[in-house]
Amino acid sequence: MRIREIFGFPNPVNEVAARVVAAGVLLMSLLTLATRRPWLLVPLAYGFVARALTGPTLSPLGQFATRVVVPRLPVAPKPVAGPPKRFAQALGAVVSLTAALLALVFRRTTAAYTLVALMAVFATLESAFAFCVGCKIFAVLMRLGLVPEDVCAECANIWDRPNLRDSPHAPQRPVTG
Repeated sequence: MRIREIFGFPNPVNEVAARVVAAGVLLMSLLTLATRRPWLLVPLAYGFVARALTGPTLSPLGQFATRVVVPRLPVAPKPVAGPPKRFAQALGAVVSLTAALLALVFRRTTAAYTLVALMAVFATLESAFAFCVGCKIFAVLMRLGLVPEDVCAECANIWDRPNLRDSPHAPQRPVTG
């Protein structure tokens, strides 16, 4: 496997898998809050860093979602643009790493658990309502010109990607008009 394959991020992303991963993050966040075990922030932070760098490739939760849970769901894949999802994972990495440092290094558990509660809220929005806060922030940054348009040029029309056009499992192009 080449480095590009390992550190590549899928585009498009199956939103069903993203929502399953978000449900896993929600469960891990709630477990951390309920047990007050700051060491649980380590696997939570690792997961976000791994998903930001490689998508599901190096993430145990990402692998479980994409290989075990999603194939068993009676739901068709829903492709969405990859760059906003990667940005959302990177935001999760920053927040979870900050929480881990606050709790484990600086012993500021109240601040750390406040960040974990915020992650739980965002994960709930993504998993239950398909509302990705990181994706919305990404869109605002694009509108402000802080994210170049070429970063997400493919976001505008993922339906013309060869792997979607040629796949027998590809969802149907949405009808407009």
